[in-house]
Amino acid sequence: MTKNIYFSLLLSAVATVSFAEETRQVDKHEHGVGELNIAIDKNIIDFELMLPGADIVGFEYEAKSEEDLALVSNALEKFEDYKNVFIIPAEGQCNIASQEVLINQEDEHDEHDEHDEHDEHDEHAGHDHGTFDPHAWQSLDNAVIYANNIAAGLAQADPANASEYYTNRAAFVAEIVALKSDIDAMMAALPADKRTVVTPHDAFGYFAEAYDLTFEAPQGMSTESEVSAADVAALITQIRRESISAVFIESITDNRMMEQIANETGATIGGTLYSDALSGETGPASTYLDMMRHNATTLSDALGS
Repeated sequence: MTKNIYFSLLLSAVATVSFAEETRQVDKHEHGVGELNIAIDKNIIDFELMLPGADIVGFEYEAKSEEDLALVSNALEKFEDYKNVFIIPAEGQCNIASQEVLINQEDEHDEHDEHDEHDEHDEHAGHDHGTFDPHAWQSLDNAVIYANNIAAGLAQADPANASEYYTNRAAFVAEIVALKSDIDAMMAALPADKRTVVTPHDAFGYFAEAYDLTFEAPQGMSTESEVSAADVAALITQIRRESISAVFIESITDNRMMEQIANETGATIGGTLYSDALSGETGPASTYLDMMRHNATTLSDALGS
């Protein structure tokens, strides 16, 4: 029996384009986490895939430059073809009945929705760090686990080529181990009074734990958290009190807030860190290993002097 498939892709806050009437608060979402819903009714299958737009195009601020607009356009064009997302086996005898790509920019967020009372916050506790940090790739040890699991999964699915998968895994893990040695040395060399890092959002917890660093951010791990004036004021006070000399911007965020914090405190912008997305092919973080090396080098250059 032939089955009809309905496919829809919802990109949450992929990026507002320059001709938008106004900047709107987008729905809550969490970087690195997508949601796939599948409904089956007799010979009808409905796929709905929801993804944070920042994980697709690498940013979530308003797209204005030609490069950013092109990234949004290319993403929409790519996902208009369901074959770039799902592989439907021919044996399933399925027909695609319809497909669509939607950008969710509805303003359904009430002010301070689901927030705790601010009066009960400790200093610089205005954002919710959450119980789950999706940024596990910021640990090179976790990258080895990923490589092991991926190789094992591929070998199980394709036993004839298992040896090649494990050979590639070994080569990649060797690169990770070599890079980790370099980063270990860079982070160990940071002075005791230069081990606090200020970033726009709380995306580097795994890196902080690996190298005994303290990361502070006015925003939590996801865009579900809001930034209040009290959060920013508390962070400014901390920077002044601890004489933190540099703050860092990120590739995926609107960095005007960090520039304001730097101006208020006299701290310098130490460089750009990559948290949730890689750079373009010609950028400094075009691969995972390049990203990790770039972030470590940027921190070392700014804090180690």
